[in-house]
Amino acid sequence: MNTLQWGGRFTGTPDDRLLAFGSSLEEDLILAPFDVTCSLAHVEALLGGAIITKADAEALRCALQTVQSEIANGSFADAARRSRAEDVHGAIDARVRDLAGTAGERLHAGRSRNDQVATTLLLYVRDRSGVAARHVHQLAASLVSRAQEELAAGTVLAGCTHRQPAQPVLLAFVLAAWSEPFVRAAKRFAQIAEAARISCPLGSGALAGSTLPLDRLRASAALRFFGPSRNALDAISNRDAALDLAHCCVRTLVDASRIAEELIAWCAPVYGFVKLDDAVSTGSSLMPQKRNPDPFELVRAHAAKLVGSYAGALATMCGLAPSYQRDLQETKATVIGIVEEALAALDAFSNAWRGVNFVRERMNANALEGCTIATDVSDALIAQGVTARAAHALVGAAVASAESEHRSLDRNDLVRLAAEVGVDALTAPLDARASIEAKRTIGSTSPCDVRSQITSLGLELSSILGGIS
Repeated sequence: MNTLQWGGRFTGTPDDRLLAFGSSLEEDLILAPFDVTCSLAHVEALLGGAIITKADAEALRCALQTVQSEIANGSFADAARRSRAEDVHGAIDARVRDLAGTAGERLHAGRSRNDQVATTLLLYVRDRSGVAARHVHQLAASLVSRAQEELAAGTVLAGCTHRQPAQPVLLAFVLAAWSEPFVRAAKRFAQIAEAARISCPLGSGALAGSTLPLDRLRASAALRFFGPSRNALDAISNRDAALDLAHCCVRTLVDASRIAEELIAWCAPVYGFVKLDDAVSTGSSLMPQKRNPDPFELVRAHAAKLVGSYAGALATMCGLAPSYQRDLQETKATVIGIVEEALAALDAFSNAWRGVNFVRERMNANALEGCTIATDVSDALIAQGVTARAAHALVGAAVASAESEHRSLDRNDLVRLAAEVGVDALTAPLDARASIEAKRTIGSTSPCDVRSQITSLGLELSSILGGIS
């Protein structure tokens, strides 16, 4: 059977090489179940507008349900490839015609691939947004759970800025911080899924609607949209939801990449803060001692790659007039590629995360490295009425002196500083735990506040779960 959905106005046959060049079948196959759902809704639009009979509608439904089964058991993909169809939409149409006969030839009435693709892509976006939301929700919950464990253990370390020791922090505080972007991502994915329900393009035709009385309300309801799209020309080329999903996937993977970078560094002996399980490590073909954090390195690489892919999708869009252009086929393929690769990379990140073991003793022992309590001493001077600039200069000089003597700040430094500013005594934390417990502000690393953060994150995750379909 001819799988092309066009050709009546041509007297010659299309060039096979150019047809192959223009084919998107391989990229489209993942959309097959969504295209069948879209076609079942179009049957409702045709029946509701009395464009087809009930008998034809039933024949079309039976044929499409057969195709659904073939997609599920894997036989459809091989048959579609053998058919040499331009895309999955043409392959399904051809199979329906084969199964339903004359009724099958009525399926495409009043429909263009333009509104068909736009609708199918929204169904895909809706589905994958839900998958992504659930995935990052589980990842955030895992991070929060580990934060609870480390809060109970009281693990401390030197928090860093510029990769240099900065201030003592609880490991639970760090893990709570790592969970925050995934909580935000879960909300964004849920919002994208909801946005993909707003307006249904099906029935918009090629760009101007249809003279056939398609029942767009019936089709829209069948696909669980809030209603039909308002403007056909906009509907057939609107890719906002797809690009939003791709963007959210890229942003989320960038967040995972940043955490991966931290874990990669912590695995190195110079830090020694993390040891990975054998199941999530790799070795060297030459060096017997090697224990490499390859999964996290690959997550980092995939994130960088997909940033470029997303930029390419936007670059393609910015050159297109507001209507359907064939370039959108490439945008569709790019978006699908981004989404599927990002989901796979996030899954790998989650699996590798389960193999992370923190070396608490090493973290605790290094929490004061680099005079990390210097800011506490400066704050103590400010509390005595010294200006912020003067306190900074005084403590900076004390740090330089301590470093030259290969020691940390100690009580003798506090005595000298008190004398310099003319106060009887200066009290400041001189160990990591005291520094952490001295914090007073909301959102700080104090145990009390970190406990509050973990509780709040748990409640937010519970509320998000109710909105994920």
